[in-house]
Amino acid sequence: MAEIIQKDGTWVFDGDALRLTPGRDKNVSLFRKTLGELVLPLGALAGVSFEQGKKAGRLRLRLRDGADPLLHATGGRLTEPNDPYQLIVESDRYGVAEYFVDEVRNALLLDEVPAGPVDTYLVPSPSVPLAVSAGDATAGFDGERVRLEWNWKTEDAKAAAGPRSLVLADITAVEWHPAAGLENGHLRFTVRNASTKAPPKYDPNAVELWGFKKDPLMALVAAAVQARLPHPARATADVPEARRELPAPPAASAEDDHDALLRRLRELGELHRTGVLTEEEFTMAKQAVLKRM
Repeated sequence: MAEIIQKDGTWVFDGDALRLTPGRDKNVSLFRKTLGELVLPLGALAGVSFEQGKKAGRLRLRLRDGADPLLHATGGRLTEPNDPYQLIVESDRYGVAEYFVDEVRNALLLDEVPAGPVDTYLVPSPSVPLAVSAGDATAGFDGERVRLEWNWKTEDAKAAAGPRSLVLADITAVEWHPAAGLENGHLRFTVRNASTKAPPKYDPNAVELWGFKKDPLMALVAAAVQARLPHPARATADVPEARRELPAPPAASAEDDHDALLRRLRELGELHRTGVLTEEEFTMAKQAVLKRM
C-alpha cells in the first residue's frame, strides 16, 4: 500500500483502487470539499505523474477518456484549485510522492491496464439528491428530474414562466462552462425538441454563472446528470455510419469558403463536445478543414 498525507489532501493506493480525500486546509477549494472522497478503480487510470517545484510539487492523475462523468460534463475546464485529480506536495515529501507514482505505475503495468478510452463510466458520480445555488438559479437533481428555480437576479423574460422541471428522459446533453474574462459561464441542459441558441441569460434550460465562488458546484449537478445519460462512446457507436461521414465543404469564393470553414470548425467542435465524434475523428476532421484554410 502507498499513502501520501498532505494539507491539500490524502491519497491512498491499495493495489486495486485509489482513495482521494480532500484536505481540511483553508486553501482547499469549496468544490473539492463538497465533492468529498473519491474512490477510483485502477482500471480508470491512464497514467500518473509527479512534477517537482522549488517550494512545492504536484501529483497528477490522468484518467482514461470516458471514465469520469465529471470530466466529460466539464470538458476539462475545472481550474487547478478545483481539480480533484491533483495534489499539492510539500518539498519534504517528494520522496514519498515518487514512491507513490512508482507503485501506481507498476500496478498499471502488472494489470496490463490499457490507456485507451472506455465505453462506460468507471468513476462514481456525485450522490443524489443534490441542489446547488449559484448564478441566477438553484439547480436540483434527484436522479430522475432536474429542477431549476430562479432567483431575484434572473432575467425577467426567463423567470416569467416560473420554475423549470426537466425529466431526465428528455435531456440529451449537459455542459458546464466556467466564467472566463468578460464571458459568463453556464450550466446548460440540451432538451429533446426544445433546442435553442439563446444565451444562458435567456435560455430557460440554462443557469447563467458569473464567476463567483459557488459556480464550480454547478459542475456537480452536471456530472450527476451526465452519469445517467447514455455514455458518449456508446451513443457514437449507435450513429449510422452514413451520418458519421465528414464530407469536405463545397467549393466557393475565397471569402465565402473561409466563412464556411469557420462554421465547419464550430460544428465539429460541437459534435466532439456532445460525444458524436470521437477524439480521433474530431482531430482528423479538424486537420482536414485547417488544411483548406
